[in-house]
This record gives sequence, structure tokens and C-alpha cells, in this order.
Amino acid sequence: MEPASAPAVASGSRPEAGAQVRERQAPRDPDRPLSWRGWLAVGLCVAAANAAFLHLLLRGEADVTVPGPRFTDSFDRAAIGPDYFTTGMHWRIAEGELWAPEAKNNPLWLKMRLPRDVAVEFDARSETTTGDRTGDIKFEIFGDGRNHASGYVCIFGGWGNTVSVIARLDEHGRDRTERKDRKVEPKRTYHMRVERRGGALRWFVDRELFLSYDDPKPLEGKGHDRFGFSSWAADVFFDNLKVEPL
Repeated sequence: MEPASAPAVASGSRPEAGAQVRERQAPRDPDRPLSWRGWLAVGLCVAAANAAFLHLLLRGEADVTVPGPRFTDSFDRAAIGPDYFTTGMHWRIAEGELWAPEAKNNPLWLKMRLPRDVAVEFDARSETTTGDRTGDIKFEIFGDGRNHASGYVCIFGGWGNTVSVIARLDEHGRDRTERKDRKVEPKRTYHMRVERRGGALRWFVDRELFLSYDDPKPLEGKGHDRFGFSSWAADVFFDNLKVEPL
């Protein structure tokens, strides 16, 4: 017995609903110009993805309250005062010294534009003696006055007192200069001096050359003209800051 054939659709009869939908869905033209709604959606996506960058671009440079070009600070007062800025942590003054208890890479920036060629001097001491927090005397120079690693990062006894570095924009960068033969002695006060002449950055500890960094493209000008004290997880004390042009 032959199977029954499907009934034919009579001429002029109404097609099924699925057929109607398929007829209405014309293929899209891939070369069709994007509508204004499409461009608006693209623009919003780009703006959202770059919101942090746009914020940095629009807010301008960090505040300046110290005219310069010279500056000294012995921290013989009760509070840090309006001439410094930090994004967080518990920077304070204790017994005439600036104290950074675990600053976690939140520098305390001096609100002064540095001269292009400059010398910065200060005393520094790490009080931490145990665990992986020993050493870690850190400061930043020619940064933007707001953000960590926006300039050169100088670290004495970092990463558990295993290595000291001068790094450019990234303390983990491959282009950093480093040494591993000297460690921070806890509770010892060191005299630091960092200076720049041309593209040469020189860092002296107790008046002896400690590290240097020769930069063919020196960080300078707006966004690269501030100095800041810093540290990671150690208790570090700073004192007797002095800035002078060269």
C-alpha cells in the first residue's frame, strides 16, 4: 500500500505562519553603513572601556602648594599638613619623623614641581626586623603626584630585603637596574641622595653611589615632576627632606 501523499496547497490559499516569517526575514547586507544608533552604541562601549583613562586625562595635574624650586622639611610638628598628598594608608608624624606603617605603595607626594635637574636628600630607617617585611625603604621621583610607579621607583631592600632597584614606570620591569649584595640593616638610619643631570639618575646611600639609571628618554615635564616617599609592608621612618635644583 502506497503512503498517502501530503495534501496540496490550493492556489491562493494562505501559507503557514512559519513560511510567512521566512519570507519577511530578508538577508542582511554586510556592507550596509552603521546607523546612528549603532555608532552611539559603539561610542558608549569605547567610553566605558576607557573611563579610567578619560578620568586621568580630564582631572589635570596634581595640586601644587609649594612654590619651589627649593624646599626643606624636618617634620617637627604634629601633623603632616597641606603640602603633601596621598591616596591612602596611615601616613603620620611621630616624634619629629614621618612614619609610613605599611604604606602598600601609596606614596606621600610633596606638592611641588621638581626642577628638571635636581637633588633630593633625606634620612630613612626601617624598623621591621622579622618575616618578609624587612627592609623595603622606598621612594619615587619624577612621578605624577598621585599614582604609584608613575615615574622612577627606588627600592632599598625590597622583596624581603633581597634586592634593591631603580625602575622606570614598573618596579617589576625588565629594564630596571638592580643589586643584591647589600641589605637594609633594621633600625639603622641611612642618608639618601638622589639626583638627576640630563638623562642620568644617580642614587647615593650614605654618600656612596648605590645605583644609577641612564635613561635615553628621561621622564620629565607635566606628569613627571613630583617626589614621594613610599614603602610596602615595613614600618619606615623618613626625616630631613631637602630639595634643591642643580
